[in-house]
Amino acid sequence: MEVEAKEGDPREHFNLVFIGHVDAGKSTLSGNILYITDNVDKRTIERYEREAKERNRESWFLAYIMDTDEKEREKGKTVEVGRAVFNTEKKRYTIMDAPGHKNYVPNMIMGASQADIAVLVVSARKGEFETGFDRGGQTREHALLAKTLGVTHLVVAVNKMDDPSVKWDKKRFDECVTKTRPFLKSCGYTIKKEVKFIPISGLGGANIMKEVDPTECPWWSQCVANGDNNTTHSTLISLLDNLEIKGRDPVAPLRIPVLERYNDRGTIAMGKVESGTIRPGMKIMLMPTRNEYKVDAVWAGEESLNAARPGENILVKLAGCGVEDVQKGFVICTNPPCRAVTRLICQVALMDLPDNAKIFTAGFEAMFHAHTCEEECMVVKIFETTNRKGVVNKNACFANVGMRVVCMIETSRSVPVETFEDKPFLGRFTLRTEGKTIAIGKITKLPPKKD
Repeated sequence: MEVEAKEGDPREHFNLVFIGHVDAGKSTLSGNILYITDNVDKRTIERYEREAKERNRESWFLAYIMDTDEKEREKGKTVEVGRAVFNTEKKRYTIMDAPGHKNYVPNMIMGASQADIAVLVVSARKGEFETGFDRGGQTREHALLAKTLGVTHLVVAVNKMDDPSVKWDKKRFDECVTKTRPFLKSCGYTIKKEVKFIPISGLGGANIMKEVDPTECPWWSQCVANGDNNTTHSTLISLLDNLEIKGRDPVAPLRIPVLERYNDRGTIAMGKVESGTIRPGMKIMLMPTRNEYKVDAVWAGEESLNAARPGENILVKLAGCGVEDVQKGFVICTNPPCRAVTRLICQVALMDLPDNAKIFTAGFEAMFHAHTCEEECMVVKIFETTNRKGVVNKNACFANVGMRVVCMIETSRSVPVETFEDKPFLGRFTLRTEGKTIAIGKITKLPPKKD
């Protein structure tokens, strides 16, 4: 007798990614959320407390919930993107605790490329906020990447408000907010619509699910009542529960960028449904190879589904498909499939340049990261540049940091993409080289289709 598969949970599903500088307290915050929402039992927590004590790192015990790897625990740094699930009455969430250290940014891109909401954790502790924002601090790069990778809402959690150097001081909170705003604006966020600010204590748990004690912080309830900082919800969880995401279309053609694939009595691809609905038994086409396969089964976690809608993280079993036939960065489609191209015309914003190349010109090489796909690429031609003052140069040969550039890029192998206008999640990308994010861009034009 087969277990009857069901149409997934009716509550909407969101992927949350926690981003921010190395020691802002991301793992501790995500660990505490799981603890507060009863997704970690008391015994495990006690074991972690003991382990953290043995390493003389008493405040790290909550981070151990997310950082399961020995190396991560010794250093107190997250390397892989940790994953965990928690539910509230209104929504279901998957937390992705992204690495903050700059050597691990490609891993962070993998996490953020699936995220719907980013929580940017900044530390209010004296000195720590500033390091995260200096040139070379990771807070900047992460916020930028999150925007490009299509995160629609950004919640800025000003953490460590209970630190002795801060003591829930409104001045310090306001200072952190004022300093973050202009920067987020330059990353392309519309502050009023997309960004919310909230003071929290990731370790103590204030303002995560329960509001902070008014004796410690008398001013917060007034801020919430006035709707300052763009929020009328006083805690992080209620704020997340009330966010809405537009543009999830269950009847559009299916698109699932493949994040990972492995062999488990057949080939299993893992990814997030970006549009359309997938059901066992249907035929799909893999781009860019155009091979067709039948869907044998669909799971969300351990649970077998007979349909998965946009926003779900799923596993898909493909009939007759070898592990080498599907790769990270491929896209599972139904007709009409997405495009597979080696040349594209795009608009990029130049954020930085590598130390050895002071200008951006034809011949410039970088890694092209779009959704889950990464490929080597080269700038073939620059069409026009717009400088910071808005002056357009139609015969430009090169560009500098701070400019917007319309150019043609050629990738070494064909990449499955769409224009930003048609499918934003397949039309956004970043260019990285030498461990830096050089540019963020959107695809404006693709070569005409060949019959």
